[in-house]
Amino acid sequence: MIVLVNISRLVLGVTFVFSGYVKAIDPIGTQYKIQDYLVALGLSDVVPDFITLGMSVLLAAIEFTLGLLMLFAIRRHLVSKLMTVLMVIMTLITIWIAIANPVKDCGCFGDAIHLTNTQTLLKNIVLLGCAVIVARWPLLMYRFLSRSTQWIAINYTILYILLTSLYCLYHLPVFDFRPYHIGANIKKGMEIPPGAEQPEFHTTFLMEKNGVRKEFTLDNYPDSTWQFIDSKTEQIKEGYVPPIHDFSIELADGDDITDSILSRKGYTFLLISPHLSQADDSNFGGIDQLYEYAQDQKIPFYCLTASTEKEIQRWEDITGAEYPFCITDETTLKTIIRSNPGLLLIKDGTIIRKWSHNDIPTSDVLQGPLNKLPIGQLPTNKMGKTIAKVLLWFFLPLILLVFADRTWAWSKYVRRKIKANQESLRKEEEMIENKSNKILSTFKTKKT
Repeated sequence: MIVLVNISRLVLGVTFVFSGYVKAIDPIGTQYKIQDYLVALGLSDVVPDFITLGMSVLLAAIEFTLGLLMLFAIRRHLVSKLMTVLMVIMTLITIWIAIANPVKDCGCFGDAIHLTNTQTLLKNIVLLGCAVIVARWPLLMYRFLSRSTQWIAINYTILYILLTSLYCLYHLPVFDFRPYHIGANIKKGMEIPPGAEQPEFHTTFLMEKNGVRKEFTLDNYPDSTWQFIDSKTEQIKEGYVPPIHDFSIELADGDDITDSILSRKGYTFLLISPHLSQADDSNFGGIDQLYEYAQDQKIPFYCLTASTEKEIQRWEDITGAEYPFCITDETTLKTIIRSNPGLLLIKDGTIIRKWSHNDIPTSDVLQGPLNKLPIGQLPTNKMGKTIAKVLLWFFLPLILLVFADRTWAWSKYVRRKIKANQESLRKEEEMIENKSNKILSTFKTKKT
């Protein structure tokens, strides 16, 4: 039972820590998923964006914190009960999405891992079982921290995960699991490899003859005596879907320039804004300076947006923008970068840099040709350095805390043992002394 409880505790802890972290580093992506649920419930117009963003940050913090507390067996009774309640709620939600299919992906693990609704339900059933086991026997979980130092881990975990979300909101997610990550070639991401599985469709035809209507398929299509009424095509099997799809760039007059941009040799700046009416205009001066630099260096510069002509005109009036605007799908733009506006630098169709509107390269960085500047080069080993930083800033302090706590607990145990041995020795000496005195007293009495 001890082994079963601690395996359940490990499964729950790791799952919740991972789920909470991937949500925390992409709070805007989690916000989009929450909005998808609200649309399915018909509440999208009721709940404002700042509420959904707050819910996104809070949900990530709750999952991450509960997972960490479960891993370290902190507040075992309370955390195990909270985990069980949360899993009951999540399982009920996944039963609903498995039946009604309001969203295609539950968003449990952000963009890191995609599960079907059925897979999500099975996953939550397993986690619910683990939560019930842990809640039934919470004291069988081995505890790494003594009760007197648990508050340090609790406060540190909450502070860390909230600061992580705020950092990624101000800049960009520290890990990018989307198909438009740095190093991805957009054109290659749109290709379907040879021999890939093709989608399958089923078409039925509604036909009429002598006032009688019947449905037919291609296999039993009737002769010309039947009159065609209607047809219906359904996809019965989904084929291979490339990582990047629905990506297109059109000019205001409708000309598609997607291929010309992605096939161009050299650099191209793409300013991304799903809706200019919601874009942050606090750094428009930096964007205009960057556009001037691009003109001097003969580097194409486009703003990709799903905004209306009126919204584009308003942005031009506010910021004095002179760069060309192109139309791209809103969902695609939201997927490309988690900033409005955000900036992409591509070279030969490959994304080599991404910036939040708070980090637009300034004039002191843009000194000389782009191919000779650090920002014009593809970063190397960025993932490894980022993982090392996460481990250094979060897990290392906790491991050191556990080591210090266990060392202190062991030293207390040793001191207590030594003290107990000394007390036992003192009592033995007293007992011997008392016996000696008693014998001596008896001897003196007899002698007298």
